[in-house]
Amino acid sequence: MLEHGGRLLQAAQRAGIPAAQWLDLSTGVSPWPWPVPALPAAAWHRLPEEEDGLLDAALAYYGAPRLLPVAGSQAAIQALPLLRATCRVGVIAPGYNEHAHAWRRGGHEVVTASADALQADVEAFDVLVLIHPNNPGGDRFVPARLRALHERLAARGGWLVVDEAFIDTTPEDSLCAWSDADGLIVLRSVGKFFGMAGARAGFVCASAALLDALRERLGPWTLSGPTRWAVTQALSDRAWQQAARPRLHAASQRLAALLHAHGLPPRGGSAFFQWCVHPRAAELHAALQRHAILTRLFDTPSSLRFGLPPDAAGFARLEAALRDLPA
Repeated sequence: MLEHGGRLLQAAQRAGIPAAQWLDLSTGVSPWPWPVPALPAAAWHRLPEEEDGLLDAALAYYGAPRLLPVAGSQAAIQALPLLRATCRVGVIAPGYNEHAHAWRRGGHEVVTASADALQADVEAFDVLVLIHPNNPGGDRFVPARLRALHERLAARGGWLVVDEAFIDTTPEDSLCAWSDADGLIVLRSVGKFFGMAGARAGFVCASAALLDALRERLGPWTLSGPTRWAVTQALSDRAWQQAARPRLHAASQRLAALLHAHGLPPRGGSAFFQWCVHPRAAELHAALQRHAILTRLFDTPSSLRFGLPPDAAGFARLEAALRDLPA
């Protein structure tokens, strides 16, 4: 399996520093999670039921004509390549590596390239996979441009897959509203914005035919009863959502300014993280770990992704560590 951020316990064991003493900036998950209340006993006792209100809450939140709950968007990423005959797939790079990995494992020919290169050569692909905003590069796309790409692909039976795991702070940029069109598949996650990564919950917004095929592939009860209950409440909490968006934007801008001031100008980012390309990223990653600060290291290109510190003390701690980095 591929490496991902969030391996805090592993880093703590290797460094011999208790996990509670670390500042974990490796995941891109919001440091201010939705406050999950005590769950009703029935959520643990009964099998999950589709009439529990989750679908209605999700349809209202995402503005999608139809959708399917899945065990995190990762479940859909792994299953989608199994729903097509072998074809040629273009995947944005650098990006979330599981997309290219899943399509290759499904026997498809995969080309990884920048967003500009993929869009310029769209006729060469049967499936185009983009991440909006991109992780880690931060690439953003005009929704009308994405819809035009989809139309060109769909006209010959192709797909446009858009991973919107980090789009919740700019919901106006989402393609969910148009996702009932054949060949447009939008992936959403509650892990990043709601800070509920441990729930392993996400949604696929797509046409009825594709969702039916995906449902058959994944089987019943993709989400546990407790997860369904908690996610329903989170998706319905509009006051919390409206307060969270500006807070995330402000923290990300503060992080970008801090990194820039210490010689690490971000190449890209989103409301959840900043991404810094540096030829000695591995050395900087190790140096920050000596301060019990965990970042996400990328080899290609050599770079670091910084998630958001949770408070003023976290920002101060990061700033002190940045001052101590090797020149």
